Amino acid sequence: MQIDFTHFTPWLSLAGGLVIGVAAAVLVLFNGRIAGISGILGGLLTRPHGDTRWRVAFLAGLLAAPVLATALGVMPAPQIDASWAEVLVAGLLVGVGTRYASGCTSGHGVCGISRGSVRSLVATATFMATGFLTVLVQRHLLGG
Repeated sequence: MQIDFTHFTPWLSLAGGLVIGVAAAVLVLFNGRIAGISGILGGLLTRPHGDTRWRVAFLAGLLAAPVLATALGVMPAPQIDASWAEVLVAGLLVGVGTRYASGCTSGHGVCGISRGSVRSLVATATFMATGFLTVLVQRHLLGG
């Protein structure tokens, strides 16, 4: 196995993980809410009375962050080796999986495990095992 040191960013990755962890902790400590993106968006779509502003602010921050990073010149140019149809199907499958798992990777992996949720531990282990299996099949068995 070789590491691509040109694109290996341990310090930026660590900083990003710390920011995500702090943001999740701040949201739960000061607002009593879990930072699971699918739950935040789903709650916004069902329009709970009096529960909209923080959801909109959270999602606006998610959309504003890459725009700000691009304006500051720190975003690498993305390269997606897939067609729009493949991206849309993948997004749909992620949405279906999120619904079946009762949450997304951010909700289960970052917030659920930190709260000691057994359901989140099982969900995250399933996400990870599926990812490992996909890479094994795609890269090593199929040669892609």
